[in-house]
Amino acid sequence: MKILILSWRGPKHPNAGGAEASTHEHAKAWVTAGHSVTLFTSYFPKAKREEVIDGVKVIRQGVQIFGVHLAAFFWYFFGRHSKFDLVVDQFHGIPFFTSLYVRAKKLAFIHEVAKEVWWFNPLPRPFNLIPAIIGPAFEPWLFKLVYRKTLFMTVSESTKKDLVHWGIPKENITVIHNGVTLNLPKTLPKKERKKTAIFLGALAKDKGIEDVLRVFSEIDKKEKDWQFWVVGRGDKKITKFLISEAEKLGIKEKIRFWGYVGEKKKFELLARAHVLINPSVREGWGLVNIEANSVGTPVVGYNVAGVRDSVKNGRTGLLSKPRDTRKMAANALKLVSNQVLYKKVQENALAWSKKFKWELATKKSLKLIETL
Repeated sequence: MKILILSWRGPKHPNAGGAEASTHEHAKAWVTAGHSVTLFTSYFPKAKREEVIDGVKVIRQGVQIFGVHLAAFFWYFFGRHSKFDLVVDQFHGIPFFTSLYVRAKKLAFIHEVAKEVWWFNPLPRPFNLIPAIIGPAFEPWLFKLVYRKTLFMTVSESTKKDLVHWGIPKENITVIHNGVTLNLPKTLPKKERKKTAIFLGALAKDKGIEDVLRVFSEIDKKEKDWQFWVVGRGDKKITKFLISEAEKLGIKEKIRFWGYVGEKKKFELLARAHVLINPSVREGWGLVNIEANSVGTPVVGYNVAGVRDSVKNGRTGLLSKPRDTRKMAANALKLVSNQVLYKKVQENALAWSKKFKWELATKKSLKLIETL
C-alpha cells in the first residue's frame, strides 16, 4: 500500500514527544513490511523540507499550529504525489479534517482527547482564554459530526472510553498500547544515597510542571534528606519562572534542573532516582511511566486518563486525585520510606514494563491497516 500520515510534528522536531515517536515506530514497521509511507508534517527552522528517515519519506510544510493543516490540504489536492491507499489522520487537539476531503481509506490515530488540556495552553493572557473556551465546546462535536464514521487507533482504554462517550462506535476503535524504546546502560547504576524524586518531561503546564515544585516542597517539609531533579526541555521564560518559584518555596538549593538530556543519560537518571513524580493533567498513555518502571523506578502520579492506564495503582506506583499535591507528596514519602512496600512495587514495575514492546505493538497496527 501507499500510505500517507498527516501529523503536526514529526521526527527531529524540537518539541516532538511520545506521540510523534509512536507514530514513527509504526511507520518504520509498515515500511519494513513492504508498504510505502509518506509523512507530511510541519516545518521548523533549519529542517530539511524533504528527507527519508528509516525508510519513511518526510515532507515538511507549514508551522505546527494550523499552518501544517492548511498546507496538507493544498498539498494533497495540488501537490505532486502518487495516489494513496490509506491516509492516517493524527490528532493532537486539532485534526486534519480528512473526513471532509479524502476519499481514500482513512484511519484516525489519537493518543488522547484534549478536554481540560485546552486550559493549559501556553498563550499569554488574555489570549489563552480563546482556546480554553472554544476548545472544550468545539471538540466533542468534532467527533460526533466529522469523525463518527472514521476508524480509530488509540493507545489506551481511557481514550477509547472518551471517544465512545463522544459518539464514536466502540467497534470502530482499536486499542494498541505503545511499546517502549530502551537505551539502558549495561549495568544499572545504584539508587542515589539521598532519596531522590525526579520529574521527566516537557516543562509545560499540561505536564504539571508547576505542581511538581509544590510536591517537592511538601516532601521537603516532611523530610529534609531528599533531593529533586527536573529533566526536560523548556524555554528560557518557563525555566526562569521555575527557578524563581523554587526559591519562593525554599527548595532552590535542593533542586537541580538538568534541561534536555540524551537517551542514555535519561535512563541513567531514571535508574538513580527513587521515584518518578508525574503530575500530568492528562495523557494518552504515559510512556515516561513505563520508561521509569523499566529501570526499577516506581511512579507517583494523578489518577487521570493515560496515567491510570500506564501505572497500576498500588502495584507499579501510587495514584492520587488530580491537583492534590499534598497527597502526591505523601504517596512518595510512603513508597520510599517503606522498604518492604518499595521492593514489592519495584519488582512489579520491572515485570510490567517488559510487556510493552514495539515489535508487538507494530505487529498489531500492521494487521489493522492491512485489514482496512
